[in-house]
Amino acid sequence: MAWHPTMTTIRPACPLDAARICAIYNHYVDGTTISFEEAPVSAADMAARIADVIDGGLPWLVLTDGDAIIGYAYATKWRARPAYRHAVESTIYLDAALAGQGHGMRLYASLLDALRTRGLHTVIAGIAQPNARSVRLHERLGFAKVAHFSEVGFKLGMWLDVGYWQMRLTPG
Repeated sequence: MAWHPTMTTIRPACPLDAARICAIYNHYVDGTTISFEEAPVSAADMAARIADVIDGGLPWLVLTDGDAIIGYAYATKWRARPAYRHAVESTIYLDAALAGQGHGMRLYASLLDALRTRGLHTVIAGIAQPNARSVRLHERLGFAKVAHFSEVGFKLGMWLDVGYWQMRLTPG
């Protein structure tokens, strides 16, 4: 599937998008270490996740090519305690067949803009290692690596590291 920039749009997600979002996400759940989930997510569970993010006042965006959802990005609270209310964790997934074509940059930039309009101060991204493509995307957008945890996940018969990248959304 080739990218046609004039045909792609970014819009807010809704729970009705859950099945297509699952189709994108479950590819990463089933056969990669990019997601630490170990079982595919159902459309009903994904719809609940989308609703929770939206009900929490945070953005969940989808990138569409015509009527087809080809990627999504969203933010969740970083931690529950009140002092963390200005920090969020970001997530982005693209249809695997479309990676490396500029979609991630455009979608992520829209997510960051949506976070800035909400007055948030910092965004944090956890990236399972190794994942050079995701690291490159985050660093091109202005994220900097701030932490690395060794062997904190176990999936597909191996111990996995997670690195954390952070970006300030507002002057500090």
